[in-house]
Amino acid sequence: MPVSERFLALVGFQLGQFIDCPEVRSLVVYVTHKGETGQPSLLPVGHWPPDERALPPVDTVSRLRVPAEQRRWLPLRDGQRLLGALQVEASRNPWPEPLAQRLQAVALALTEALRLDLEGGELRQRLSEREEQLGLLIHQLRNPLTALRTFGQLLLRRLGPEHNDRSLVQGLLAEERQINRYVDAISELAHPDGLLAGTASPLLLPPQLSGPEGQPLAGLLEPLLQRAAATATLQGRGWQGPEALPDWSGDTGAVAEILANLLENAFRYSPHGASVGLHTASDDQLLHLTVWDGGPAIAVAKREAIFGRGVRGTRGQDLPGTGLGLALGRDLARSLGGELELVVPPRSLAVELPEQGNAFRLSLPRPPASAPRR
Repeated sequence: MPVSERFLALVGFQLGQFIDCPEVRSLVVYVTHKGETGQPSLLPVGHWPPDERALPPVDTVSRLRVPAEQRRWLPLRDGQRLLGALQVEASRNPWPEPLAQRLQAVALALTEALRLDLEGGELRQRLSEREEQLGLLIHQLRNPLTALRTFGQLLLRRLGPEHNDRSLVQGLLAEERQINRYVDAISELAHPDGLLAGTASPLLLPPQLSGPEGQPLAGLLEPLLQRAAATATLQGRGWQGPEALPDWSGDTGAVAEILANLLENAFRYSPHGASVGLHTASDDQLLHLTVWDGGPAIAVAKREAIFGRGVRGTRGQDLPGTGLGLALGRDLARSLGGELELVVPPRSLAVELPEQGNAFRLSLPRPPASAPRR
């Protein structure tokens, strides 16, 4: 059946209202359908009065196409596209004006409902095809990831415990584990029921990317700092990491995601040669994690706007990206009972930070907020 059950129910309701019109003998709703030969025909989907009769489709040679005194056709047309037709058989011709108006109104209602129903069916078909393709890609993506993990473990075994490059291979394996977490999350979200009902914000991380409660934050920060140091070396810029990793437990996966986005932005949007760093500070109430860069300060008019979804700063207009990193970071920070804010210049936070640049400070409650993030 080319239409949904909802449309069939609407057809029954619309046609059933003519029970008070004795001059109307029969009503049949047809929808345009292309058969195996590719030639369009009109396929009956509903009729009134209801009975057990079997209605044949109307093709190019059907006798129903032959004009008849008591039979008229009202096209269900969307622009130049014929969606279907309403066949009316009545005992009077021409129709009384009130009856003609009622039939025209029903035809218009059925046209709009049929258009929406067909569009919905096409969308569902495309979504189903995309879900199938996405599932195939996810399946194939796991193979090279497994190979990377195997090669990395073999290389780590060959280097030995005292080799200078051992930490680089460990960083690669940590990145591979993080990519696998993303793949698992995408695999869950690829299903129609993958999105959690009642999620506070569509930007919040799926459960697969949340850190287990009680896992130390330092364990997730180490690969981020290794990646940042390597990126700074490749780009020929200065990197200043924290003197000590913070002691904080909670939804550490969310915190790591925030810092990963902030560091990526700092390396991507600050000009070549500008230093980048991560600074930590704490007091009895809050833990502060600040990602800073030594580039030009963000314009005052943009400092709050850049936290909007899809909003990007002036320097990022020509660079790849979605403009969701800061919005995601702020949403996650607030869901943890904290805050993410832009502070200019970085020196206003600590004397050891540069006088010029931008500082994105993540403040987290100490101890972690007791309310769950979702």
